[in-house]
Amino acid sequence: MQRKLLDILACPIDKYYPLNLLEFTTKGDLIVDGVLLCDKCRRFYPIIDEIPVMLPDELRDGKEDRDFLRRWKERLPSEVVQSGRPINLS
Repeated sequence: MQRKLLDILACPIDKYYPLNLLEFTTKGDLIVDGVLLCDKCRRFYPIIDEIPVMLPDELRDGKEDRDFLRRWKERLPSEVVQSGRPINLS
């Protein structure tokens, strides 16, 4: 994902803007792995292989979300890991 996309992305659930970005892996100006966080509804949207996964809850892949949380739990805020929406590890 290119950083400049952050200027136009909003939460698909509540339309909150701006989203917070945490970068885990980068390649030049591209974010390879990271997460977008919505402060209003407390949802997280993973960035996996440069693609932000910004789907509504009913279309999210629970296994993919749990795998993402397990992989990055040391770098994610504890509230996302323990009580993030739509999936968490508690």
